[in-house]
Amino acid sequence: MEFRKLGNVENCKIKLRDNPLRRKKRVLVGCGAGFGGDRSLAALKLLQRVDQLDYIVLECLAERTLADRYQTMMSGGDGFDPRITEWMSLLLPISVEKGVCIITNMGGVDPSGAQKAIMKVAKDMSLDITVSAVEEAVYPQTEMRLSDKQEMINCGASTYLGAAPVVECLEKYKPHVVVASRIADASLFLAPMVFELGWNWNDYELLAKGALAGHLLECGCQLTGGYFMHSGDEHRNLPIPKLLDLSLPFAEVQCDGQVYLGKAVGSGGVLNRSTCAQQLLYEVGDPSAYITPDVIIDIRDVNFQPITPDEILCLGAKPAAVPVPDTLLQLIPEDCGWKGWGEISYGGFGCLHRAEVASIMVRSWMEEAFPGVRDGIISYMIGLDSLKIARSDKDEISEVRLRMDGLFESEEQAAHFAREFTALYTNGPAGGGGISVGHKKEITLRKELVSVKQIPESEEPLRKFSIQVSRESVFWRTSGLGGNPSRNRNAEPDRAGTSRVEAVDRGGAVPAPSGERMPLHRAAHCRSGDKGNDLNVSVVPHCPGDLSRLKAVITPRWARRALSAFLEESTRVEVYEVRGASALNVIATDVLDGGVNRSRRIDRHGKTVSDVVLAQEIVLPP
Repeated sequence: MEFRKLGNVENCKIKLRDNPLRRKKRVLVGCGAGFGGDRSLAALKLLQRVDQLDYIVLECLAERTLADRYQTMMSGGDGFDPRITEWMSLLLPISVEKGVCIITNMGGVDPSGAQKAIMKVAKDMSLDITVSAVEEAVYPQTEMRLSDKQEMINCGASTYLGAAPVVECLEKYKPHVVVASRIADASLFLAPMVFELGWNWNDYELLAKGALAGHLLECGCQLTGGYFMHSGDEHRNLPIPKLLDLSLPFAEVQCDGQVYLGKAVGSGGVLNRSTCAQQLLYEVGDPSAYITPDVIIDIRDVNFQPITPDEILCLGAKPAAVPVPDTLLQLIPEDCGWKGWGEISYGGFGCLHRAEVASIMVRSWMEEAFPGVRDGIISYMIGLDSLKIARSDKDEISEVRLRMDGLFESEEQAAHFAREFTALYTNGPAGGGGISVGHKKEITLRKELVSVKQIPESEEPLRKFSIQVSRESVFWRTSGLGGNPSRNRNAEPDRAGTSRVEAVDRGGAVPAPSGERMPLHRAAHCRSGDKGNDLNVSVVPHCPGDLSRLKAVITPRWARRALSAFLEESTRVEVYEVRGASALNVIATDVLDGGVNRSRRIDRHGKTVSDVVLAQEIVLPP
């Protein structure tokens, strides 16, 4: 197989595009994956069920997966997503046939390696395709510029990029696939909008609308009913058949910035104000300044107007008072020690006390061998019916599973912890079983906001990237694909028969009762997410009219009490109003045990905190 590098290192400060061409009046961009572990078959179904798609984005890279790829590459393995062959084998035939371009960040820390893997899939399937690879800017922590990419990755910091390199790939090479590294999530979706609709980098109103559409799409089915069903909430108790037929979302974006969010017609799940409001605030801090590398967005007035059960209009996004960031976010790999963990189950009478004794014993054994390490170990008690022990009618605990997690300075300590935990089989309390242990090296990705002047070896760069393009010179064969026929990618979607401006709200909840003590979940729903070591919890009332009453109750003081089990001494708690979506956003800093890459908790991301908050009791004023 022959590869031709058609691009070279580019220095892209934000300079205006030269006479950008408006190729379309509207563009349809779908989300095929919301994280590295997403369902590839769901992406295939989106391609099969939505004929007018122009692009499908596979957003598969997060801080945790980036750290994993970094570690794997340092150990001699592949630095790109290990599932890339699976995804491309499934999606390339139909995407090529239908003229849908795939954009993905599955390149991890080795986009050129991912490019070669994609081209091998294409060759094996006799597909003639062009693949662009965007190499992320990686800078060493010294003044010396290293020529070997592997050395640069091993000692460098990676910088979040915006949409510019993807737009350049689309303009120069018309690729079937663009594979990149740490492109900001929303920017992956914004790029085809900028390219197709003729937007420029100073069209801040348009960029804000497009970037917000990307943010709403980036988590996949979380916009269309995934991660939304809740059996304890009558407003979210979706039937199982609707959950089994979820559609990934897509957006139709017009050249004037109008955004319509959609799912496959007649599919299950749900696309409404509630799902959109949750995703709007997911992993967001101050809603007046949601920062992306391309534009800073003010989302306080964003609102959603349902049109059909499968389509909703998104309005109100605008650029922040200062629309362009003057810093970029860098992720700097740092050693944060070694993890060691263990689990063991106890059942029957007295099981909780025996698990507590086992925890004390392991801590004591570790302290005996390595004085001072016990403070780095935490314990959890989990369990309901994993042992299949019949429970009485009383609320007695019939089983628990002890989990212990420790963060240590050396591999020796972490391995010793695993051995000491295993010793519970002969030295611990009676009846313990099902032990599992492990240890591994951990790194964290320290975040820094860096001035562009701190990035070396260029004159005032804002983004720096390398583009490589390869084309496989074999016959393109599409026989036997089946499904939908090929279409003209320049054809416009058929929008006849729908009044698309006068959207109608088809339903809503009744106001929550006043003066009555009740759990918060009777009045609102939540979703929680992580940003480094910070946590955000959206609070979305079932009835939008209840926002002012909830605002009177959910104050920073109330939030501190609700989150008291997680608070650290340095924690700062803030509550923001998002008036357009009729929601509140609660921010708590420094509560996630150091962030997802080093946390010793079972729930590293803080996702379960949402129901901790929903269980808190409130009394709404009249």
